[in-house]
Amino acid sequence: MIKLFKSATPGLKVLFVSTEAAPFAKIGGLGSVMQALPNALRTIGCDARVMIPRYLSIDGAEHKIVMEKEGLKVPTDNEGEPSFLICNVKKYVPPAGEATLATPVYFLENQEYYEKRANVYDYADDPVRWALLCRGALEFVRQNRNWVPDVIVATDWMIGFLPNYLRTTYKNDPVLSKIASVFSIHNLGFHGMFDHHFVQEMDFDDGHSAIPGFNNPRLLKMNGMRRGIMYANVINTVSPTYAREIMTKDYGENLEDLLKERRGVLFGILNGLDYKEYNPETDLTIKYNFNVDSLNKRSKNKEALQSQFGLKVDSGAFVIGVVGRLAAQKGLDLLQPILQVLLNEIPIQFVVVGEGETGLMHYFKDLEESNPGRVAAHLKFDAVLPRMIFAGADVVIVPSRFEPSGLVQMEAMRYGAIPIVRKTGGLADTVEDYNPAKQTGTGFIFDKFDSFSLMISVIRAFENYRIKNNWAALQKRAMQKDFSWESSANEYVALFERAIELRSRV
Repeated sequence: MIKLFKSATPGLKVLFVSTEAAPFAKIGGLGSVMQALPNALRTIGCDARVMIPRYLSIDGAEHKIVMEKEGLKVPTDNEGEPSFLICNVKKYVPPAGEATLATPVYFLENQEYYEKRANVYDYADDPVRWALLCRGALEFVRQNRNWVPDVIVATDWMIGFLPNYLRTTYKNDPVLSKIASVFSIHNLGFHGMFDHHFVQEMDFDDGHSAIPGFNNPRLLKMNGMRRGIMYANVINTVSPTYAREIMTKDYGENLEDLLKERRGVLFGILNGLDYKEYNPETDLTIKYNFNVDSLNKRSKNKEALQSQFGLKVDSGAFVIGVVGRLAAQKGLDLLQPILQVLLNEIPIQFVVVGEGETGLMHYFKDLEESNPGRVAAHLKFDAVLPRMIFAGADVVIVPSRFEPSGLVQMEAMRYGAIPIVRKTGGLADTVEDYNPAKQTGTGFIFDKFDSFSLMISVIRAFENYRIKNNWAALQKRAMQKDFSWESSANEYVALFERAIELRSRV
């Protein structure tokens, strides 16, 4: 992996092709990034736009979506009929002065594959749906002479077919052959609609064969992640440490050798945070607003948090928060052998908001029932309650097995909740371990994926929490960290220019 330097010449035309983009369709962090990053790029002079499917849930009247291209014929590469699928492309044009929805968004419209589906993901024919999106996006660009991007960004395995089509099917096209491609990896753990750890030899996709037609069952077993890595001009992940980690056997998900082959075009750019949305001074979802100069007001949010979740109102309690998806990847199973011990031995309270794997949800529910007034579990997604935790908890735990970028630790620091994290991926890039002797650092870090290592970090945090002046200084350092998208956007401009340079050599 080589390092990118800030570009001094923005002004590029960039199209992001993705399966989701907030606020139109948001399932996870990808949807947030596909809203925030293009907006940030536009503020520095790039003409960034986004293309996603037109799902059933997207209300065209609410967002004033208009027709851009009617009757787009998208080749299927089928051996028989149909040889084309007919789609429409619609467009959201942001009104003048709009900041939150500042980016033009295109929608690929097809009734069978998008509009008749209640969900974004988890259909057996998802590879066909995403192949249609990739091919449809390219056909739209090829036929739309009003706006042609310099770079197309393909996100995760779902859009991994796009760089493949660009370098093979459209290699001689007078329009598309000049466009550079970037493959953006948000989570290497997913390669397609199959478990890539257990693939029979007959089903293995080496990436060299042509992408099958839409009606060919073989398409369902194509490895979109592998193909995106193989065919894109450059590859990026969402943190520098994760870019290094995925070239190792422990994190490479069976693609580490391929990634090492392409390390010269592999980059890591840290995800950013929307500092206008996540602002404790103006956030209407928290009870008491505050800033780095009025931390004394923050203690009232702890009391509000305790009241909201039925915890004993106690300003001296050490409140630990967990926010997000309850999954093995997040390392929350490390809490199971130690959390009751911590509750027995030190004056802590614990609150968790999120949903996920059944075993973890049962564990937190049982823990709540056996520790009334000290443990609270809200085991479903909620958009507001995490802000209350960030504004009121003393620490937030993120003990991930791996973490491409992570937003929770950045959001927590913005609100003065100190992160306790494992040293991996974006967590390692965003949190500096606290050094009481030098009075430096923004959180508490442990290295080994082990319950007792996590427990030591919790105890370290608790002991330092009791030294109020030092803890307040730690909170201020955390709140003053700059993870804004503006910094990341400049790095992306340099990434795009590198992709254009490499494309010109092919």
